Amino acid sequence: MNFMHALSAAWRERNSLLCVGLDPDPARFPAHLRGQTDAIFEFCRAIVDATADLVCCFKPQIAYFAAHRAEDQLAALIRHIHTQHPTTPVILDAKRGDIGSTAEQYAIEAFERFQADAVTLNPYLGRDSIEPFLSFREKGVILLCRTSNPGGSDLQFLDVGGEKLYERVARLVSEAWNSSGQCALVVGATFPAEIARVRAITGEMPLLVPGIGAQGGDIEATVRAGRTRSGDGLMINSSRAILYAGAGEDFAAAARAAAEETRAAINLYRTIDR
Repeated sequence: MNFMHALSAAWRERNSLLCVGLDPDPARFPAHLRGQTDAIFEFCRAIVDATADLVCCFKPQIAYFAAHRAEDQLAALIRHIHTQHPTTPVILDAKRGDIGSTAEQYAIEAFERFQADAVTLNPYLGRDSIEPFLSFREKGVILLCRTSNPGGSDLQFLDVGGEKLYERVARLVSEAWNSSGQCALVVGATFPAEIARVRAITGEMPLLVPGIGAQGGDIEATVRAGRTRSGDGLMINSSRAILYAGAGEDFAAAARAAAEETRAAINLYRTIDR
């Protein structure tokens, strides 16, 4: 799967900018799943199967699996998505960032071990730490730029030669690092003015936007700030608000209803004249 091609097709064919984040917390699972050895897989599989036709991508967060020694369930989940929903790209949310030789191993982990279609990365170590991921030409490389957490401003708002650090990251990635067209950026929904600034710098580059739902980001402000001229260009992530929309045996149906509502809310503001 070519990540960028699959993402563009999902935007168009499913009329969706919604990304569902898969952050499984066993303490919040419905009672009938608790204690099962494969509960994490079964919970996420049910969410995936209930929402796949409503999303442009899924984003499993590796820490939620690794903390419970469930990396095998993560691999099984991604295999399930590729088998049962083969046109739906999977972003491994890992936020890796290390020197070149270690980055090579992280790239193998993301793209060969887990078979993800894209991965999130930290750009702090510079271009050579990103190169091993870019060598997988069909894969997406999504770099942190302006994160949704309040403490992101500690570094991302520092002045670097007349521009803020997050602006420098956006410029570097879009102008120098994206020669193969694989790159995207993470910009939080909690900062719509910065989304608009990143969009102005990067043109049509895809943006992964966490922060709506439980984190309080405004959907209208997010879409208006980040949409491209064609009304797409965004992967707007919602995790907890969809995953835990229901607490009973019908949790997957509740997740689908929440995903439908979120997609509809996003689509209200996709056209430029609205």
